[in-house]
Amino acid sequence: MTTQSKSFTLWPYAIIAAIVLFMGYIIFFVVQAMNQDVDLVSKDYYEQEIAFQDHIDMVGRTKAVGDVAINYKPENHAILLQLPESFAGQHISGRVNLFRPSDDRLDQEVPLQLGRDLSQLVETEKLEKGLWKVRVNFSAGEETYYTEETIQLK
Repeated sequence: MTTQSKSFTLWPYAIIAAIVLFMGYIIFFVVQAMNQDVDLVSKDYYEQEIAFQDHIDMVGRTKAVGDVAINYKPENHAILLQLPESFAGQHISGRVNLFRPSDDRLDQEVPLQLGRDLSQLVETEKLEKGLWKVRVNFSAGEETYYTEETIQLK
């Protein structure tokens, strides 16, 4: 009578464990991807796209009368808006939109309140550091105007 000795091997268990660990790894990343917050640039993106030609006309009108200067003053923690002298003596109304591309919850809007020299300071002390877009929409008489500048708050 011959007896064969059966040897115990771990290879099948190691292969099964490797497959289970790999599947767990993939499931972890799928769950992470599903929980990632993905926002459009703005909530009403599609409505804004339809009105894009009006926007192009407003930008063209603004460039025709002279550029609106938007300068960030880090030492004063303020943004200086300066309208061209061609708007002197006109009733101007509008708004300044501070747009944060990375987080729409940080967006702010302030009314356009120009001084006699057609300028306005917008405080930035309470704004988070980083990239911001300053959008100025205003009207003078019957015409509407728009300008935008990207700034880096420090």
